[in-house]
Amino acid sequence: MSALLEGLFNGVSIGAVLLIAALGLAIVFGLMGVINLAHGELMMLGAYTTFVVQNVFKGFGSPLFDTYIFFALPMAFLVSGLVGLLLERGVIRFLYGRPLETLLATWGVSLILQQFVRSVNGMLAIALAVFCLLFFGGLQVLQRRSEWERIRGKAIAILLPLSLAIAALLGYFLYSNPVLARPWFSARNVDVTAPAWLRGGLPLGGFQLPYTRLFIIVLTALCLLGTYWFLNKSSWGLRIRAVTQNRQMSACLGIPTNQVDALTFALGSGLAGIAGCAISFLGSVGPNVGQNYIVDTFMVVVVGGVGNLLGTIIAAMAIGVTNYLIGSGTFALMSSSIAALQPITDFFNFFATTSMAKVMVFALIIAFLQFKPAGIFAPKGRTAEL
Repeated sequence: MSALLEGLFNGVSIGAVLLIAALGLAIVFGLMGVINLAHGELMMLGAYTTFVVQNVFKGFGSPLFDTYIFFALPMAFLVSGLVGLLLERGVIRFLYGRPLETLLATWGVSLILQQFVRSVNGMLAIALAVFCLLFFGGLQVLQRRSEWERIRGKAIAILLPLSLAIAALLGYFLYSNPVLARPWFSARNVDVTAPAWLRGGLPLGGFQLPYTRLFIIVLTALCLLGTYWFLNKSSWGLRIRAVTQNRQMSACLGIPTNQVDALTFALGSGLAGIAGCAISFLGSVGPNVGQNYIVDTFMVVVVGGVGNLLGTIIAAMAIGVTNYLIGSGTFALMSSSIAALQPITDFFNFFATTSMAKVMVFALIIAFLQFKPAGIFAPKGRTAEL
């Protein structure tokens, strides 16, 4: 019984990690019908933001260092949310209703973000800032002119190469500075140190409940409550649900659908950043950290029912608990006490590793989707019409 209780808690903690990672994807993929393969990289940006905030607070000494997590969480949300907003405004808004194109585009963005983290340095950051200032600032100035619609094409054709050339020339001159040319992160993994009050665990019987896992469970619950309140109680949440159900009718009623799309994508991306902040306590942070979760998060969303938060919760808990109980050998240990169940014990012993447990969970999900192809709860609204 002690082994079962420990296995259930660890399974729930894994389910909480999957849930907080899948929460943002459930909004973007579920409510907007966008297959965002860059979701893992948005989590990666949140994890790196946590690492940067941690390093800043290290210079403030021990008392303040233990509070850095309360600054890292909103910063991770803002950084990932802003990147998601730029992604939606620059790429996704041209691809609504075309899921295959969004899949390919966001896959390309994920590769760009991975390489960006490996290569980013002071020179690249300054060059990008100059390009954005010249290009987007120039567009904002020209949009105020009455003949903007007539000169729009020519303005972009002139501003884009000109801004790129100036930024590239500036980067070329700055590259000779060894400080500016040194990579900030490179391809190596970095470690995030948990605050002192998150180290150790809560004794319970013959095992401990790690404080980091308990913190992630509480953080997931708060994110769920905040997301539910926003979608169901706020005016913008009402607009999001209206656009999800009927985009054309919402536009006719005066709802700014473009702003709703941007806000929804930014919210989902920000939640991915919070997930990245949480998973940074579970292992090293590297450019590929998001790839470790992207497949599992898509499984959670699909099994739960696209766009359904309750289904996402149930699926995350079921997948997390099943994965841990099989992979840790808990099922094999429970059945080994009964001699008549020896074949079942041998079966679970064969799958009692992390990789083989994933194979078993994949097989169970495939079997489940044969009977419930739409997931636990069938999707509604825009996604159901695709």
